[in-house]
This record gives sequence, C-alpha cells and structure tokens, in this order.
Amino acid sequence: MLQMMVAGGLEPLTDGLRAADENNPKGYFEWEPAKSLKRDPNAIAAAEGKVVKIISALLPLLPDDHEYRVVFMMRPLEEVIASQNSMLRRLGKEVRSTSTESVMTAFEKHLRDTERFLATRGNMAVLKIEHAKVLADPARQASRVAAFLGGGVKVELMAAQVEGSLHREKLASPHSGNIAGPALR
Repeated sequence: MLQMMVAGGLEPLTDGLRAADENNPKGYFEWEPAKSLKRDPNAIAAAEGKVVKIISALLPLLPDDHEYRVVFMMRPLEEVIASQNSMLRRLGKEVRSTSTESVMTAFEKHLRDTERFLATRGNMAVLKIEHAKVLADPARQASRVAAFLGGGVKVELMAAQVEGSLHREKLASPHSGNIAGPALR
C-alpha cells in the first residue's frame, strides 16, 4: 500500500535504514521512531502531510492533537503468519513452535481490540482495504484510497505498483488480518 501511495504522489516518512531484500524486493517503508512513540509521542509531528507506516499495535500511542487518516490493510491471518515465518526462515532465524491456532487467537483478539480503539477516536478516519481486493482489482482499490485521502494522487500510477507475483503466501480460506499504515493530515 505504501508503494502505491508513494507512486501516486504522496511523500513518505521513512528512515531508509532497511534496503530491499529477498523478503521485500521492492523495499521497505519503515520509520524507526515509530517504535518509540510511547516514549516520544510528539515524534509523529514529523509526519505532517506525509504517509507513514505505523503497525496496528502502535496506533494507541498516537497523540490526540493530530488528525489521522488510517488505511487499515486487512489480510488473512494465516497469510500474515506464514509470511512472517517465511521471512524469519529466510533470515536464518528460529521460527517458534507456537501453534498457528494460538497465534491466530492472539491476532484475532488484537484485531478486535484495535477496531474498538479506532471506533472511539474522533481524530482517526479509517478506510479498511482488503489485501486480496488490491491484488484482484488494483485500480478500484487505488480509487478508494485516493478518494479517502482527498484526491490529488495519481490513481493509475498507484494501481500499476501492484505485483501479484510478490503475493507468495496464499491461502484458500479468508480470515481477517491486519497491517496498518496511517497517513497523518
């Protein structure tokens, strides 16, 4: 989604510390200060007018004195878990033997808690986007994102960023998962 937004003309807030690799051949849009929002919530001011990746677990740390537009990526939890495990294996790291079921239960609870939190925040507009729909109809989903963000982005360029070949962890049954990326306005 961040690849799409940047291609459409939005400026990203990223630290550039993680180079493209086998896990993410088109690169990363990480911003290390996001991990420190609990200690320094005012760091988010650097994102004014930009798009920044914030994982869902950090959304409650965003200060109330800004307005946010959150594009909340929904992806089957099984795919999220499989993708994370594949990434760990490619990095030569140990994949814990925790059952997928228990991990999914924890993720599902986190997702419910996050949705409840977002519903209570008057300063956070939320657009849910399903990962599978982006892959199936990038132009339609890019149009939805552009409208949500207030226009001014190039929808065709956004849609052109979608590469189905990078969807390596595929499952037959849909379940909801999440990756979040708010755009600060």
